[in-house]
Amino acid sequence: MLSLDQIHTEPPQTPKEFDWAEQSFLPPLSPLRSARHRDTLLDSKISPEDAQARAWTAYYYDLLQCSLQQQGLPETIDLTKEPRSGFGPSDITICVLGCPASYLSVLLEGGNQCPGNMLLCLSPAWLSKVPSETHPGESSLYVLKAVTFELGGRTVLEEFSSPRRVSYFTGSFGPCKLQGQSAAELARDLDCPTGGSGELTRLLEDKLLTRQLMDQKGEVAVPPTLAFTFKRPMFLRNVTEEQRIHVVVKPSGWRCNGAQAVSFHDKSEHGCVLQVVLTLLETLEEDESILLEPFIPTAHIIQSGPLVTNNSSVPGNVSLQRNLAIRICAMVCRSRKDQPLLSKVICGVGPANKPLKHQTTVPQSLESSLQHWGLKDEVQIAAIHAQIKKKAETAMKAFMDMETSLSVEQKGGRRAQTDIIGVDFLLSSKDQVLQLVALEMNSQLCLETCSALESMGRMVGATGSETARALVETMLHRAQCHLMEGKHVLVIGAGGFSKKFVWEAARDYGLKIQDISIVPYSLIRDWCLPPVEEIHLVETDPNHFASQLVHTFIHYDTTDHTRDEEHAQKLLGLIQERGLRLDGCLSYWDDCMVLTALICEGLGLRCSSSTAMRVAKQKSRTHQHLLRRCKEGSRWSSAALYAVPCCHLESHADVERAASHINFPGVMKLEYGAGAVGVKLVEDAQQCHLHFDKITQDLKDDSDYLGIGLGWGNNMLLMEYVSGTEHDVDLVIYEGRVLGAFVSDNGPTRVPNFTETAACMPTCLPPESEAQLIHAAYQCCLGCGLTDGVFNVELKLTAVGPKLIEINPRMGGFYLRDWIREIYGVDIMLASVMVACGVAPVLPTPSRPRTNLVGVMCLVSQHLQALKSTASLEILQALHERGVIRLNLLEDEIVSKEYEEPYCNVACTSSSRHEACVKLLGICQVLGIDSLNYPVAYFLSHFK
Repeated sequence: MLSLDQIHTEPPQTPKEFDWAEQSFLPPLSPLRSARHRDTLLDSKISPEDAQARAWTAYYYDLLQCSLQQQGLPETIDLTKEPRSGFGPSDITICVLGCPASYLSVLLEGGNQCPGNMLLCLSPAWLSKVPSETHPGESSLYVLKAVTFELGGRTVLEEFSSPRRVSYFTGSFGPCKLQGQSAAELARDLDCPTGGSGELTRLLEDKLLTRQLMDQKGEVAVPPTLAFTFKRPMFLRNVTEEQRIHVVVKPSGWRCNGAQAVSFHDKSEHGCVLQVVLTLLETLEEDESILLEPFIPTAHIIQSGPLVTNNSSVPGNVSLQRNLAIRICAMVCRSRKDQPLLSKVICGVGPANKPLKHQTTVPQSLESSLQHWGLKDEVQIAAIHAQIKKKAETAMKAFMDMETSLSVEQKGGRRAQTDIIGVDFLLSSKDQVLQLVALEMNSQLCLETCSALESMGRMVGATGSETARALVETMLHRAQCHLMEGKHVLVIGAGGFSKKFVWEAARDYGLKIQDISIVPYSLIRDWCLPPVEEIHLVETDPNHFASQLVHTFIHYDTTDHTRDEEHAQKLLGLIQERGLRLDGCLSYWDDCMVLTALICEGLGLRCSSSTAMRVAKQKSRTHQHLLRRCKEGSRWSSAALYAVPCCHLESHADVERAASHINFPGVMKLEYGAGAVGVKLVEDAQQCHLHFDKITQDLKDDSDYLGIGLGWGNNMLLMEYVSGTEHDVDLVIYEGRVLGAFVSDNGPTRVPNFTETAACMPTCLPPESEAQLIHAAYQCCLGCGLTDGVFNVELKLTAVGPKLIEINPRMGGFYLRDWIREIYGVDIMLASVMVACGVAPVLPTPSRPRTNLVGVMCLVSQHLQALKSTASLEILQALHERGVIRLNLLEDEIVSKEYEEPYCNVACTSSSRHEACVKLLGICQVLGIDSLNYPVAYFLSHFK
């Protein structure tokens, strides 16, 4: 096996008369392995290459094997003799074209997050670019051959008999040493997302431009710079006499990445500086420049006295250390929410009188570097890290803002954007103030340095990649959004005010929604949505606001869900009459789940069966079905362990029979209810009769309380009360397989009506208990026949294990979709659409929480005065925009009702659950949410 030391960093150009036997720049190979490389890499019929390109391909392949060896990973398996097939346009394919060493951390992380979907191409000849069938003027990219990354670092060299269509492309977009098409040429004007382009890389590697961008923000310091451009010199800032202790001359442009041609001079060496500048000017091309700047020394920290950063005070003194320099590299990723996110900070230390290159310094963590520098205090180090995070993310935001002003041609394509950058800083000081001075931005050099540091960590058992984790999540998100663009999705039931995000998200994802809705205009009149093309709406209210936004407006009333079979047949006829070609059909509204399944069955679209939906929709039937499956000897009999005894109620006679079979205390609720409306704890048969009378009189049909299931009737059930902590499990299931599971904890409900009070995510439970809940939720769904969709399962964790409360055969409501996006980076709304369209979502596995959220519900009955004064909507929204709270508005009107659902959820986020609870309690006290009748401290006490 080879070592990295045997491979040169820059192999020279291959001579025209290429002879494998005479090559000296490639490392020696054993005869067997050498022959295998020739057969595998050079004689492939699908990827013909000339001699020079073949030499580079073989070189990169060997570099990959050496890199894998140093990571303790197995050699790549060659399966090219068995070309793979079966890939279609709905398969995710993330493709990287470039040097394996630069992208190894990304490739390995991709192999863990999306096994088999992360591909490395070692040559442009392994790809094919053809005109796009869907976007005139653009092209689609296909992979003919690649190294596929699997779980645990396993790699496979494969050819594809049916080329894989690329859904995300990135690579080395700088000057290409290879013959043929470069990555930049392949990336130009693609119809799929690209993580950069040749045009954007030119801008990113332009030190003068990026310094101007950072300087314009006013929050990131850059060196005072005199620039000699292709046309005329310019000053970025004045260079004062005292600053010019030494002078640095460096070229700026994408041909000059790294530290090539950088020189240091004493300020008195005028002639030498002039000669260097003139020499460099002779080779200057358009968009390039020569930068003249003062040498900025690194701070040396001694532990005594006060030390002040730009925004905070840190103990310590500052002096100058002239013989060594510290270079800080901050990797910043464009997050899934299109915001800059710091992913990794690394440092390099070297002589101060020589160019400090990424490739010639040993990468180390910020903590280690600062400790060697004499800074030991964790609080001080954290303050410096916070400054790096703020300035690096500001720099990334400046570049992102610049990108938005570019034309499609200037960016290199409609879907081109920069998804990751590195920002290089020097840690300097002036007048006892610690300063971070930004030198430049780049991408590949910093990424490769991060990979090197993380590879060292793997040698001592570390797993995963902090640098690549967020980037791979962004790649996956963009790839999946691309797969869903232009899909025609029929949504049954628009839902109430709390579901408006569905329309907004559909617009953001480029979906074409066909909607069948029965929600009165009064509930959603405040939604503000722009026109969306080709939306078809079925609505009972002819004055509905959406009638002006859709391509086709169809009036149809599906209020009476006891006639869903009839509704389904009529709607299928309407769909056929209008020639709607649908890719998927789904619903987020409890009442419409069975109707949705019936329509899917009629159209042949993916969905759990209508029978399964009926079982899950009726609460008592769910439990009885699971218990019956146990008696039938079903393979899913274990689901019966989680069922709770209960009885269906349609009359007082049913109540009497149920009371004789169910152990008290018990819980009475609507069979098809939602939002805990009408739920009550009962102690005996008399209370059961009284509550049955009240509900049957107050809540007769949908007009009495819209959206809580009365379209199915007002029948009730009585079930045994189960003690324990309450939890929600949101599952993403595709073809019976769990692709994602997210557990949240609920605080104590307000007995006797069980209204939700508080929640937190991630769960406080130990891993074993969390696994039990996920397993129970999964078994219950499968036991009912729910094989495809996103489902919300409510359970209690008792002394004897999990017990099922109910299954909601749709995506979790209230704040859950928003919280899961924030904590795990997973959009279960997008996942539900993908499942409906027959596209398997690829979710990060295992799901790693990135923060903690703790929230409380606000109820009109308890917070009427606060919601009109100290906690008004204007105040809550202002706090949300400032990032003080996270607000989820669940109702659009402050109306007090006897049977109520929460008005809104107010939450706080933090890296520590305890800190999030403390912050939330303080805010609730200030806003007037906390009171004697609504003790927030007690509600939060469960989250330890």
